[in-house]
Amino acid sequence: MSLGPDEVKKIAHLARLGINESDIDDYASNLSNILDLVAQMNSIDTRNVPPMAHPQDVGQRLRADEVLEENQRDRFQKIAPQTENGLYLVPKVIE
Repeated sequence: MSLGPDEVKKIAHLARLGINESDIDDYASNLSNILDLVAQMNSIDTRNVPPMAHPQDVGQRLRADEVLEENQRDRFQKIAPQTENGLYLVPKVIE
């Protein structure tokens, strides 16, 4: 797909971009190349390609899920202003 100077000016206006008149031909060429690449990628049959989260099939290195602190819930609830059934009670702020 080839874009002309008028189309580049319209795109720049819609995007609220200020461009120099001398750069319009370069923008038209670059945008046309991008649109050609998108058209080329859209023409490829990808029905049998499984979706991927990452182009490389690697797993994340995660730390072991270990408990590092003991449960201090009872201690914290003793010093809380109000608790009920293991929950903290707070004043209502929205009517």
